[in-house]
Amino acid sequence: MKVLVINCGSSSIKYQLFDMPQKELLAKGLVEKVGEGKSILTHQHKGREFRSEVPVSNHEEGMKLIMKTLTDKETGAISDISRIDAVGHRVVHGGENFSGSVKITKDVLETIEEYADLAPLHNPPNLAGIMAISSILPDVVQAAAFDTAFHQTIPQKAYMYAIPRDLYEKFGIRRYGFHGTSHRFVARRAVTLMGKAKKETNVITCHLGNGCSITAVKNGKSVDTSMGLTPLEGLVMGTRSGDIDPAIIFYLAERQGMSTRDINTILNKKSGLLGVSGVSNDMRNVLEEASKGNDKAELAIEIFCYRIKKYIGAYTAVLGHVDAVAFTGGIGENSALIREKVLDGLECLGIRLDTNRNCDDSKAERLISSRDSKVDVFVIPTDEEGRIAYDTHKIASGKGEAG
Repeated sequence: MKVLVINCGSSSIKYQLFDMPQKELLAKGLVEKVGEGKSILTHQHKGREFRSEVPVSNHEEGMKLIMKTLTDKETGAISDISRIDAVGHRVVHGGENFSGSVKITKDVLETIEEYADLAPLHNPPNLAGIMAISSILPDVVQAAAFDTAFHQTIPQKAYMYAIPRDLYEKFGIRRYGFHGTSHRFVARRAVTLMGKAKKETNVITCHLGNGCSITAVKNGKSVDTSMGLTPLEGLVMGTRSGDIDPAIIFYLAERQGMSTRDINTILNKKSGLLGVSGVSNDMRNVLEEASKGNDKAELAIEIFCYRIKKYIGAYTAVLGHVDAVAFTGGIGENSALIREKVLDGLECLGIRLDTNRNCDDSKAERLISSRDSKVDVFVIPTDEEGRIAYDTHKIASGKGEAG
């Protein structure tokens, strides 16, 4: 079965084509700058990379370009788009409605649209991608894998905010959590690497990229996570502030005369690593500047790592005991220095890093804790697309919801 996995951003479309169930990657690529004049297509197939600039005004045009590329004589992995049996979509917000990946129906589409207000940068383009496929491949099975689904096992004491209850009952204001597909994949890989049963193992998963979140996984289930109603809460991120005193919002509005839209832009797009360092939202650039003695860049790194360290301590208390800590995402997988700074001083929790293992720059999943560490520490490259392909194959095969 040929399964196409789609991840639509506001101005981009990532795609991977798999042959399932063996999860053979046939081709993958990215369309960037959708709706910005000249778009950039980067496509990989059989070890070769193809790159071109083409005008793509919307997601449907971008999807048509992808289909053309996948079936092209030189770049294609399939002879015709009819060979695509199913399409899986990453969808950021599904609210309380879904605890696993599901077949896309009219009701599912309505739910995705309903939660667009809580994920305005994600759900609308996710929906646009689904509608584009419906137009191009009207008879193909489509599935939605929700970032929020894995976190539906979080208990009420962890997902409720201490605000008037009717705000939850009327408007659904609560902690939802995100990056669920990544946290689920990484937690399960950690359990497999330890040779233990999922229902007997506790893992703290750290997804660190431009967006960052951390999750406490108890016996295979998410019991707490750092992101909240929206992806703004929790860790320091590329441009997002993470946790702040909510009174800062009132101060900026009442004392400085800022609009809620301006404050929203500051907290989501001008804060985090970018806001503190004044350099970049990209950790690689911030690390480079810090190595040159840039004090603001150094402080941004310290704040970033300190926040993660605090959450690891808190989630250790939540779980009671921790079998493993796992790092994933662009920063989590590639920055030995960040991992070292995060874990420094956590020997009191039984976490000991092996410096040589940590500095191994291979891209493979690996153990980086020392032999005498009571807690295993792993680097595990995430595979959200592979997980979505697995779920989509299961749904398209008529085996029901995939969790």
